[in-house]
Amino acid sequence: MRNNLSTEGKTRIVQELVPGKQITIAHLIANPDKALYKKLELDSDRDDSRSAIGTLTVSPAQAAVIAADIAIKAAGVELRFVDQSDGTLLVTGTASETEAALKAVLEYMEEKMGFAVCPLTRT
Repeated sequence: MRNNLSTEGKTRIVQELVPGKQITIAHLIANPDKALYKKLELDSDRDDSRSAIGTLTVSPAQAAVIAADIAIKAAGVELRFVDQSDGTLLVTGTASETEAALKAVLEYMEEKMGFAVCPLTRT
């Protein structure tokens, strides 16, 4: 929600976040460069089969915990990061495992929990 407040000839904009039940980012990074793993502080040398990174942004943020549970149960992905204060989730696995995990989260959250979900994108 955006409010424009005018005081003494100056406009002040107040922005408020009103969280809904939504997944705003669902993205699969296939064959990421080792530099990306390093910047994300993910150890790319742990397992050669870890050839993809999946990321989600969930609102409300606490739902990231539910998304993490669904993702790791749906496919052989490894949970690498989950933050229930900002709704971020990172998983790694093969491209097919990561895609299956992200699709499972999107499907469950939309069909069972009534979330608005974005399409899964891929690079």
